[in-house]
Amino acid sequence: MTTPAKPMPSSPQAQPGRTVLVCSCEKSMPLDLQALAKGLKNVRLVAADHLCGPELGTFRAAAERGTVTVACTAQRALFEDLAEDERLPAALAFANVRETAGWAAEASQAGPKMAALLAMATTPDTPPTAVTYTSDGVTLIYGPATIALEVAAQLKDRLDITVLLSDHAPATPPAAQDFPIRRGRIVSVQGHLGSYEIKLDGYASPAPSSRKVLIFGQPRNGAVSKADVLIDLSGGKPLLTTAPDRAGYLRADPADPLAVQKLVFKAADLVGTFDKPRYIEFHAELCAHSRSRKVGCTRCLDLCPVGAITPAGDAVAIDPHICEGCGQCAAACPTGAAAYALPAVDALLQKIRLGAQAYHEAGGTAGHLLLHDRPHGAPLIDAAARFGDGLPAHVVPLEVNEVTQIGLETVLAAIAYGYHGVRLLTRAKPRHDIAGLRQTVATAQAILTGLGFAADAVSLLETDDPDAMSEVLGRIGLAATPRARSSFAAIGSKRDLLKLALRELHRTSPAPVQSVALPRGAPLGGLDIRTDGCTLCLSCVSACPTSALGDAADKPLLSFDESLCVQCGLCAATCPEQVIKLAPRVDFGAFDAGRVTVKQEEPFHCISCGTAFGVKSTIERVTAKLADKHWMYSGAHQSRIDLIKKCDTCRVEAMTNAGFDPYAATSRPAAKTSDDYFREREIAERAAAMQAKIDKGEV
Repeated sequence: MTTPAKPMPSSPQAQPGRTVLVCSCEKSMPLDLQALAKGLKNVRLVAADHLCGPELGTFRAAAERGTVTVACTAQRALFEDLAEDERLPAALAFANVRETAGWAAEASQAGPKMAALLAMATTPDTPPTAVTYTSDGVTLIYGPATIALEVAAQLKDRLDITVLLSDHAPATPPAAQDFPIRRGRIVSVQGHLGSYEIKLDGYASPAPSSRKVLIFGQPRNGAVSKADVLIDLSGGKPLLTTAPDRAGYLRADPADPLAVQKLVFKAADLVGTFDKPRYIEFHAELCAHSRSRKVGCTRCLDLCPVGAITPAGDAVAIDPHICEGCGQCAAACPTGAAAYALPAVDALLQKIRLGAQAYHEAGGTAGHLLLHDRPHGAPLIDAAARFGDGLPAHVVPLEVNEVTQIGLETVLAAIAYGYHGVRLLTRAKPRHDIAGLRQTVATAQAILTGLGFAADAVSLLETDDPDAMSEVLGRIGLAATPRARSSFAAIGSKRDLLKLALRELHRTSPAPVQSVALPRGAPLGGLDIRTDGCTLCLSCVSACPTSALGDAADKPLLSFDESLCVQCGLCAATCPEQVIKLAPRVDFGAFDAGRVTVKQEEPFHCISCGTAFGVKSTIERVTAKLADKHWMYSGAHQSRIDLIKKCDTCRVEAMTNAGFDPYAATSRPAAKTSDDYFREREIAERAAAMQAKIDKGEV
């Protein structure tokens, strides 16, 4: 039930002309050159003890020949400057093997890990496109008079300042009006650096004649201010509760002079144009958010911690200026509409594949992949290397931009490539909610457990303590046994890579079962369709954004391809009979079964031309309910029931020839005026009076 892996392309670590320079850093760490040679094929491996000092000529000679990978990041600036100054032609790559492998209690066994680190370094990261901010320095300073006016005085020569006083304490008028001073309360803030919109209540301006203290006029609500930079010195909750670190929003505790001064230095430079990476590449045509005003997938909307994602018709919109790059939307997106670009998922999997291949060819066993970010993970690893036992020899670290960018396809591919486990290193108290990452781990572990892998094959490592990190990593995977592994090429879209990883994982698993149940919210699964209640209206087909549900042009038929289903729920939300339920699971047989027929019925044949149309059972049910029971199809109009039994063409022709108006009804009575009602009442009263006289015998 599985397909063979794709042929493995030539690996970048096997590039002719590549030189790999490894250094013992003044013999402070051992180098297993034999293991490195096994793991790094067809490269020129050169060892040194002091590459950044007396042996700098070794680097110079290698850089004159061609591509060079340097097993050192501590002196990266030195090597890059030398290559630039001397115009050396080499393309340079760098790998940190000292803090991640060489400076460790198990350094003598870390040769395979060094090979993996060097192999991964040969895959260059393609820089993403940039998002540009433009700021003219228009700045709103919000806070109490005692601190806001002082900060404004320091920045007035660098920025276009307006001060908004947040308190009602007396404020001395400045001798010269160098910047506007107002009073008010900020109600809401939207935007980003260069484009903030601030709504204010209690907004008031001071009288120019204010003498001892500023005397403010009548306040008003609903005022709007626009600014490039917003400085918050109010001391309360952040004005941007979901994104307190948004570009152009600077906040400091007014009671902390050092923090305020740091803010001043930072604010002074916020004039000009600024670039940041476009973290997410978004393709609206793939989005499964909604169809026909029915909402389906809301994964990204539920997970974005900074409010950068909003509904936009059938899709969503991602504001790249607000996005902070956590990547949870891309990790959770089941269709690949949102894709992380730092790096792209195929490039990340390629790097993991090369590392796993080098690790095993160098003799490594029971390897575990440790995914971490630079701000948190790198300092922990560095501290563990310098002051503790360092990382175990079987733990291969890989730095990513954000751990929360890791999706299901990455975790499963790493296991398929031969790693016995994956650990994702996060803070003990993450800056943002990591619900998306937890969902990924839960789904991955359900799949792995179902296929016979270890119960802790993938997990979060939530710590800020380097010693605790080393201790936990030292205990994992020690009893793991060798197993089969894949080497499939990481080529294709995010969804394609997920399906490929699942196939290869199933092929190499200890217990390849047919199906594994998944937790709710997983991006894989089937549909439980109550076929006896399905009328084959096919509204679900038109709603399905991935064409998992299909029909046929020549007969009433509903088909389903489970490998395409992303569990968005649009079919269930659209179905008028409510006979569809989501069934989160991974069915490995369904991946190869292709499209299967869910329900098929006999078509009805037009009584005029014989053309097949509609569903026979539905036409018969409708005619049975209408004949002699509805005014349009009873009595003199009984023959109209035949219109339902005709195809579109014949029905229109018959209605045209008969002059039939389907909206026709009995004539409406003439409209009555007040005079008509008075006249009718007068006639009735006269008739009653006359009848009374007759009854009395007076007439």
